[in-house]
Amino acid sequence: MKATLLAYIPEQSVPLTEYLIKKYAINLKIVNERQTKHGDFRTFADGRTQITVNNNLNKYQFLLTLIHEIAHHVTYKKFGRVQPHGKEWKTVFQHLMLPFLRPDIYPNHILPLLANHFKNPKASTDSDPKLALALKGNMAKSGKNFVFEIPEGSIFVYKKNTYKKGKKRRTRFECLNLKNNKVYLFNQNIEVSIVGLT
Repeated sequence: MKATLLAYIPEQSVPLTEYLIKKYAINLKIVNERQTKHGDFRTFADGRTQITVNNNLNKYQFLLTLIHEIAHHVTYKKFGRVQPHGKEWKTVFQHLMLPFLRPDIYPNHILPLLANHFKNPKASTDSDPKLALALKGNMAKSGKNFVFEIPEGSIFVYKKNTYKKGKKRRTRFECLNLKNNKVYLFNQNIEVSIVGLT
């Protein structure tokens, strides 16, 4: 397990992560990228549980996602079925994550953002735009741009649909789907391919 974990999480976090996996008998499966989620926790009718985490995440995202899902597992074992991201889960997640908030695991520029996030952790780090961007290393994949970077009026492709970027609402951007003429709200850190400007 150690060699496998080393490929996915920061080296200094491996012993503590291994300890949590053994202590809570975690059934971890590393899977191909899913568009809608970084990881998940599920229970089966026979009582088994399983955690999956996407294999395309960088080490900082992977570790945070794994502890997020371990927190679901621990919450389920301790409290049974409760609200997925309710107060029980938040408390467990804060408790489990605290020992990882160290400069030898997370870079100094990410630590204050993580500390702020953990005052009241959300269901997804993507709903915390500054943290999500820092975890991605402030860089989009090759050939892509973050929605917040492109000028208003830009035409871009996302999931095989073409959109026109509009105005910003509080944290999201209004984007017009050019096929069905409906407006969708885009997280500012979604990665898109620019086609051109109008």
